[in-house]
Amino acid sequence: MAQTEDVTRLLEAVNGGDTGAADLLLPLVYEELRRIAHRHMRGERTAHTLNTTALVHEAWIKLADQELTTWQNRLHFFGVASTAMRRILINHARDRTAAKRGGGAPHVSLDEVEPFLGEREAEELVALDEALDRLATFNPRGAAVVTHRFFGGLKHREIAELLGTSEVTVRRSWTVAKSWLRKEVRRRLGFDPELRLTSGSS
Repeated sequence: MAQTEDVTRLLEAVNGGDTGAADLLLPLVYEELRRIAHRHMRGERTAHTLNTTALVHEAWIKLADQELTTWQNRLHFFGVASTAMRRILINHARDRTAAKRGGGAPHVSLDEVEPFLGEREAEELVALDEALDRLATFNPRGAAVVTHRFFGGLKHREIAELLGTSEVTVRRSWTVAKSWLRKEVRRRLGFDPELRLTSGSS
């Protein structure tokens, strides 16, 4: 509880323009960022340590550069962090699939991911990202719930608090959205991917 209060206080300081607050914030949120990064990397090959560390560092650079972001609370911070990690991995996956097809796209700076992101995993990740973007056009709440749940590892009650809705609504949105995503990604890839869109603990 004390650490949560410290994170909230430091986020408020960052909002107020305290440039030193970010340096104090990182040690308090680092382990949670690693947990989120590990969720993003799950399903990949072994030797996750370098992947997770590199992803956290890359995401932190992006978070520190978001001068126009006003942090609402710790859940908002971790939600934005999860989204940043998703974008990093998606960019890398797109670069990988483009290079495979002869596009010659440059790789993102997260070089440590490359040996552990296979071609099939990259294709699945890109397909899921595209499906999420399409889902967001007609079911933005469902897309947000999947992003925070599948990528960020937030619990239903935490997502409800973050989105300002009820836990019942979040559970319903999760069920509907993940069912649609499974079908859409399968249609795009031509096979049934192992996306592991499971609800886990509540």
